[in-house]
Parts: sequence; structure tokens; C-alpha cells
Amino acid sequence: MRQRLLDGLAPTRYRRFLVYVMGPYKHHVEENAEAFAFLERVRDGLRDEGFNAFLATDVDVPLDEMDAGTQSVAFARASNVVLFVVRLDADNLGVGIEVGAVLEDRSLATPERVLFCHETGVRSAMIRAVADRWDATVRTFDDEGDLLDECRLFVRDVMRRETTGDLPFPPSGEQEREQRDEQE
Repeated sequence: MRQRLLDGLAPTRYRRFLVYVMGPYKHHVEENAEAFAFLERVRDGLRDEGFNAFLATDVDVPLDEMDAGTQSVAFARASNVVLFVVRLDADNLGVGIEVGAVLEDRSLATPERVLFCHETGVRSAMIRAVADRWDATVRTFDDEGDLLDECRLFVRDVMRRETTGDLPFPPSGEQEREQRDEQE
């Protein structure tokens, strides 16, 4: 899946550093257009920083080939960082299901690669479980600028930790590191 993502996404400065951005949206429902646009802006803000951020809809993987739940897990496995983003006005049932599926997947290298950001005021037992059960990072945000700052800092930290050897590379391993170093 990692190579499929790299082949399907437009190149960025850190092309091989994949950041999977997840959040609640219904792409074809007009009243949810703003929720989808919000996630696109998060993705684009990270891409502007050079990271190869993507949404599930950015890669053409037909649902008859791989269902949405399986895609989420496969994209998370292939990524250096997974970001979950939940706004106050979002329907977060689907995100709760995806969060649980991704974090329960034992082949995900480490919860240290997962950031769950929720807008101030969002409350749920699942959010508490992200930090308690899976030891992933949870942050709040007040506005879009605050969210982008949190995401940038987290992504940069994971990249730094990979580069210094403090955090193992995703399943593709050392070969991936060598290829990324050659690009930079």
C-alpha cells in the first residue's frame, strides 16, 4: 500500500514521509461540505510544509476492491504519521470506529505516530481511551491555525525522531530511510 500511495500522490519536498489525515465527513453530502473542506485545508497546510499529507479520497482505491475500514487500517500502516481531527460540529461516530480500528491494529508500528486532535468542547469516552488505552497523543485546538500548529509540531517531531533513530521507521524499515535521505 505504501508504494501505491507514493505513486498516487503528487510529490512534495518530503515525498516519502506520509501523513494520513482522518476526520468525519460525508464527501457527497452538501451539508458536510465544510467538514470535508476543513480536512482538505489541514492536508494542504501540511503539504505546504513539504509533508506528503493525504486524505483517503486522494488515492483511487475503489470500495469494491477494499472496504473503507480496511483502507483506513492499510493507509495507517503505510504512513509515518496518522492524524485524527474532530471538530465540535462533527458527527464523530465514524471517527470513533476508525480510531479504534487503527489503534487496535497491532501491526501499526507505535502509538507514538498517532495524533488525535479535537476542537475544544468535544467530549467522548473514545477520546479519553485514545490516551489511556493506546497511549497516543491527544491535543485540543481552538481554531484552524491552532490545529495546524499542533499538527506541524507533531509531524516534525516524528520526522526528527526517525532521523535520529529514536523512533523506528514504519514497516518498510531502513530501506525507506535511505531512500528519503537520498531525496533530501
